[in-house]
Amino acid sequence: MTPAPPFGRLLTAMVTPFTDEGKVDYDGAAALATYLVDELGNDGLVISGTTGESPTTTDAEKSELLRVVVAAVGDRSTVLAGVGTFSTEHTRTLAAAAAQDGAAGLLVVTPYYSRPPQSGVLMHFTAVADASELPIMLYDIPHRAGVPIATDTMLRLAEHPRIVAVKDAKGDLQASAKVLAATDLAYYSGDDGMTLPLLSIGAVGVVGTSTHFSAVGMRSLIEAYLGGDVAGALAWHRKLLPIFTGVFATQGCILVKAGLRLQGYGNGLLRSPMPVATEAEVAGLVAALEAAGLPIGNV
Repeated sequence: MTPAPPFGRLLTAMVTPFTDEGKVDYDGAAALATYLVDELGNDGLVISGTTGESPTTTDAEKSELLRVVVAAVGDRSTVLAGVGTFSTEHTRTLAAAAAQDGAAGLLVVTPYYSRPPQSGVLMHFTAVADASELPIMLYDIPHRAGVPIATDTMLRLAEHPRIVAVKDAKGDLQASAKVLAATDLAYYSGDDGMTLPLLSIGAVGVVGTSTHFSAVGMRSLIEAYLGGDVAGALAWHRKLLPIFTGVFATQGCILVKAGLRLQGYGNGLLRSPMPVATEAEVAGLVAALEAAGLPIGNV
């Protein structure tokens, strides 16, 4: 009953490292991507998503970052490019660039801020899919975008041959279940703590943020559930719950970068308006990691 996972089951929405001078740290990005794939076992990575601070990177930076990550891990993982913006034409331009730069697929978020009606949401996604040669994962996150992808809209979008998956951060299991029952779309949890509930209604995996740290346990959770060990999956869910929630005590990219800095990956710096984590926030993250059985020296 569960659709095949077109991009793997375990993906991380990777942060974008910056140098002390505020430039994109491409060498750091290659090292981090290699760590996430080779050491933590991610099937794929999403580059230039929300956690990657895509609103504050230029189109040229996005292209170079994607090329660097594809060169580092593209032969053994699926690399998706986040290309969604509030402009259909700009999104189409980014999608075309991502195809040239080696992306295996696209993550396209609902147009944000302008709050288009569902006819506009349908028009936007269809136009991007029509213009692209790559498979597309829709990103349904109404608390950021300001508007959901309504169920009827999702059902119509599922008819497009290049729209194959959904990153679901809507938090509406009934709506997701209806789409899963009526289409072949592969659903990925876009909220780490909702991975197990979404698996229970037919999702195939996760595009995570806490998976910068919890990937090994998250894979165990997914494999346990899909293997019929529901109790084992629940045990993993409960074990990892402190970090599922703790990494979002403030914006996820802030605390992920703070935790990675403690591990020797990057300097923890972000681009304004995102601030560096405070000492109290870092302490909270360390406590959450320890509560999840992931002490900072062993993540």
